[in-house]
Amino acid sequence: MLIDFFYTLRSAKLPVSVKEYLTLLEALQADVVGPNSDNAWKIDDFYYLSRTALVKDEKHYDKFDRAFAAYFKGVEMLADFTKDVPLEWLRKNLELELSPEEKAKIEKLGWDELMETLKKRFEEQKERHEGGSKWIGTGGTSPFGANGYNPQGIRIGQDKGRNKSAVKVWDQRAYKDYDDTQELGTRNIKVALRRLRKFAREGSAEELDLPDTIRSTAANAGWLDIKMVPERHNNVKVLLLMDVGGTMDEHIARVEEMFSAAKAEFKHLEFYYFHNCVYDYMWKNNKRRFSEKFATWDIIRKYNKDYKLIFIGDATMSPYEILQPGGSVEYNNEEPGAEWMQRLTNAFPKFAWINPEPQGVWQYRQSIAVIQQLVNQRMFPLTLKGLEDAMRMLSK
Repeated sequence: MLIDFFYTLRSAKLPVSVKEYLTLLEALQADVVGPNSDNAWKIDDFYYLSRTALVKDEKHYDKFDRAFAAYFKGVEMLADFTKDVPLEWLRKNLELELSPEEKAKIEKLGWDELMETLKKRFEEQKERHEGGSKWIGTGGTSPFGANGYNPQGIRIGQDKGRNKSAVKVWDQRAYKDYDDTQELGTRNIKVALRRLRKFAREGSAEELDLPDTIRSTAANAGWLDIKMVPERHNNVKVLLLMDVGGTMDEHIARVEEMFSAAKAEFKHLEFYYFHNCVYDYMWKNNKRRFSEKFATWDIIRKYNKDYKLIFIGDATMSPYEILQPGGSVEYNNEEPGAEWMQRLTNAFPKFAWINPEPQGVWQYRQSIAVIQQLVNQRMFPLTLKGLEDAMRMLSK
């Protein structure tokens, strides 16, 4: 049974290895999950066990869910459903309407017989058929085809269901790959940010150390000797600088999701706001941005170079705001923003710029080209792939 399950997952393009499959079998043999008091298996228990053993990346959860549901609802691949049925066999030239008495006379095949019969029809049929009770075609009462009637059949090549009685649909369903250029939800951002991880055990001992407990218990002649260790935390340090106001108002929702995910993922996170470009000061509270300023020099001196520096901004502004003294739209800055950008990237060698603007418009914004040059082309779009690429680069 589980061999077929394994091949079902592989057919769904899941990267499931034989080693992971053997791990699942070992877990079952060790009764990690098993029958309940009624001697019946809980499918939910097996679902979580198999997902844990077989799926190593959260981005594959959706594929796994669909393959799992298909297999355990009895949708097995008893015929080769990778083949195309010739379209000329399925032209819609008639609509069949039967009386209730006529419908009652039509034979209803069981699942195994239905699938076996379909395989035979595929081997025997050489041409298009219409309006019969046996071949693959249109109309008629055959269990295989479109726009006819059968109490239990396989719908092939029909735009939508009519009688809701098909036990299987053979059609090229227009699923799309997950688009890694789409803006993200907080959960997906967390998944992407997890590529930037360096775990360490800190704080009080709150987590069971199972290997050490086993060793200590064995050395203690079988008397239980529980060992605890501090909980693991992501030890990466992040300095997050976020553009706010002006053209960034269009991206508030996405940046909020990014900010929320970053706060949840990184224990050591420091953040500041700037507008358009970084100058000689930043702030933490937009309501008190003029009364509570933080000098950029102080920020550079306060944090060690082991912090990962991440800018979030659309880099959309006048080039003068980056290159000219006094170029800021808000005040007369003594030094150009480019000088401060260079100081920050020199102080924190691991840095990246995340841009919520669609990547397709970057080439039309002169200021984006300038910022890209200042960050050594380390600018990434605020998309799933963009974040993964940025985190991968920062983790090197």
